[in-house]
This record gives sequence, structure tokens and C-alpha cells, in this order.
Amino acid sequence: SVQVAESGGGLVQAGGNVTLSCTLSRSTGDDTAMGWFRQAPGKEREGVSCISWSGRTIRYADSVKGRFTISRNTAKNRLYLQMSSLEPEDTAMYYCAADLTTGCTLEYEWRYRGQGTQVTVFS
Repeated sequence: SVQVAESGGGLVQAGGNVTLSCTLSRSTGDDTAMGWFRQAPGKEREGVSCISWSGRTIRYADSVKGRFTISRNTAKNRLYLQMSSLEPEDTAMYYCAADLTTGCTLEYEWRYRGQGTQVTVFS
């Protein structure tokens, strides 16, 4: 199986920046899309961003567009999420995910998921 591990969460003041990192325990081969989703207490899961294997397809939730940037290092099985201009509404557990699929969608039910990393934004 594939293990997914996130890091980089923490406590940050509104307007600040945080970068999340994610590492897959092993390569899952070509056509592995990766993404981030988040869930806050009492709220539904929200797809934040995703990126296809090639990097040609990138999607962002409207709520983070222009503030968050997703990137990946395919050779190192790593995924990143640069978050800037953070708002208290961004407070949530952030999960990294991956799956063998071409393209990506924010609503995708990812096969491989991490345990999450908490991001808390205070004003």
C-alpha cells in the first residue's frame, strides 16, 4: 500500500503564509494525480486543489483561488501547497491525497489519503 504523510501545518496569523508538504511512501507510477482537501469541524469536506501527473491540469476551489498554489515534485513523490493571505475561514485539517487517475477533480474520492495536518488561522 501507499502511505501518505503531510507536514507543515500550524498556527498562523491572518494574512500570513504557510506551506504544506506531502510525501508518498513510494511511487505509484505514471498517471498519479495528487491533491489537497480540507475539513473543518462541523463542515463538509472541501476539495482545495489538485494536480495531474503531468501538471497540465491544476484546479483550485473558488475559495482559495489566487491565494493558494499547488505544485509537485514527481521524482520525489512530493506535493506542496503554498498558502498565502490566510483567513480564519481557512482553519481546517488539511489532507493530502493521491490516486491513479488521469486529470483530477476537486470532488474526487482519493484512494490514498494522509492523516492530515492542522492549520489554524487566528485574527
